[in-house]
Amino acid sequence: MFVIHFKPLHMEIDLKPILLKIRQYEIRIRKAINARMRGSFTSIFKGSGLEFDDLRMYQYGDDVRRIDWNSSAKSEETYVKVFKEEKEQTVFFLLDTSGSLGVSSKYALAKELCGVLAFSAIREGSEAGLLAYSTQKELYIKPDKGMKKAYEIVLNLHKHTLTPSPTDLNGLIRFALNLIKRRSIVFLISDFIDEGYDDVLASLAKKHDLIVVHLTDKQELTLPALGLVPVQDIETGMIRWLNTASKAEQKAIQDIFQEREDFLVQLCKQYQTDYFQLDTEEDFVSKLVKLFKVRNQKSKLVY
Repeated sequence: MFVIHFKPLHMEIDLKPILLKIRQYEIRIRKAINARMRGSFTSIFKGSGLEFDDLRMYQYGDDVRRIDWNSSAKSEETYVKVFKEEKEQTVFFLLDTSGSLGVSSKYALAKELCGVLAFSAIREGSEAGLLAYSTQKELYIKPDKGMKKAYEIVLNLHKHTLTPSPTDLNGLIRFALNLIKRRSIVFLISDFIDEGYDDVLASLAKKHDLIVVHLTDKQELTLPALGLVPVQDIETGMIRWLNTASKAEQKAIQDIFQEREDFLVQLCKQYQTDYFQLDTEEDFVSKLVKLFKVRNQKSKLVY
């Protein structure tokens, strides 16, 4: 990922305004959800509220949608699925912390998003945990309940700084598959500047309730026309010269980003996974409301 890169000055982080901002975001989300959907915020983090338990023979009056056709086809009897209520729900954040997230404010946006969702999930009685990963584990916060856990997630995220390391989504997802044993709601947050992760993404979508969060920045698509300038790959340190005044160069960059987005959208459709694209210039509150609305509508179809 080649970018014109300037190193920011080091500064101490004051968490008070950060926590206040997250609290304001969360209040806006709750109000918007209650006003637009007349539903419970709780259902967002509870999934279907049901977990498969066993099979039994079909009885008159059973919901035909619960028939297990595969098991029924293997015998002369008809079987239905029996579910039990999930008592707890775990919300897990998988955060890509490779160097490309440092472009513009993508990583700052990712931190805010994790903070809002962590506080919201914990206030509804769910557990929350986090794994930050570049080419190795950078930060792991074990899932747990309680506001102390929410503050732990926010504090550790805002103390964490990116290193100029390559994106390794394959490694991140494989690490998570071995780490997260219980079925969870998983937010995979990245700019997805990588290749070769489709197979492990399929495994993650099959094992968990996966929400893919694709972070983008319009500045990456519209470089200022400065002529021939040196640009640095923030992940590898390599430098090359780019003619930013060339329309062909600009279009080539835009095509690369569009192809990456199209590929990811298609993967999510294929694996029946929620796709959530968020640009650094957008208000993520309104987009979260739309995502939650879709999830609540889908949950009504789960039995």
